Amino acid sequence: SATSYTSINSGGHPSPHIQYGSRRSSIHSNTEPQEVADANVKFVRDTSKIWYKPNITREQAIAMLKDAAPGTFVVRDSNSFPGAFGLALKVATPPLGAPSSPKDPSSELVRHFLIEPTSRGVRLKGCANEPVFSSLSALVYQHSLMAMALPCQLLLPEPDAAARVLDSPGTSSTQQLLAQGAACNVLYLFTMDTESLTGPQAVRKAITTLFDQKPMPSATIVHFKVSTQGITLTDNARKLFFRRHYPTNNISHCGLDVDERTWEFISEDTGKALSA
Repeated sequence: SATSYTSINSGGHPSPHIQYGSRRSSIHSNTEPQEVADANVKFVRDTSKIWYKPNITREQAIAMLKDAAPGTFVVRDSNSFPGAFGLALKVATPPLGAPSSPKDPSSELVRHFLIEPTSRGVRLKGCANEPVFSSLSALVYQHSLMAMALPCQLLLPEPDAAARVLDSPGTSSTQQLLAQGAACNVLYLFTMDTESLTGPQAVRKAITTLFDQKPMPSATIVHFKVSTQGITLTDNARKLFFRRHYPTNNISHCGLDVDERTWEFISEDTGKALSA
């Protein structure tokens, strides 16, 4: 399938793209998202370079945390559940009845939890009393204030520590980009099946079909993130969907419209007409 969207860059000059992949469905929930102040969410997001490691394995998470202070944690992308996250948390004492590991007892103190996507946000899986949070950063912030269903509160790193990680001379810009992913806001236009077409020809057909729509579809601003795991679209306003994840092995081509056609829209910030 093909998803048409338009990226909005810092220079104010959007450009059309096509992204291919299969749709993923969200887990539906009737629970309203737990509200967390924007300033607190931003504070947590500023430290995410330390606690969000999308591409590490479960074993690497254990190695990172086993000698850390209780409450230290890391969040990674789940390999078993695409679109979900794995939370690894260092605790002070092992859970009751946990089998002992004679090789490395400290690894018993790293507990693992699944953060699942819902139609309205994210929540800890299997915890009936846990609310839904509008974002991963909101969930992390709230659990840094109170443990809730976790064994202990999350211990947030200091923002200046996150800055030191980014400025580390031993980390190349390419490595940082692969580890953190790249993200921007895009205009989501529509999705279509391109059948056997691939590459630029599929892009051309998708754009032609887009402009043949009667009436024309409405553009929706969504968050676009690309990493080694694939491409993730998040509709923060929940107008069309919450989150769609396209794994790397399902993406055949991303590219510009070879005919350089543009999409006209009205800026929500300025009210002026723009072309993309």
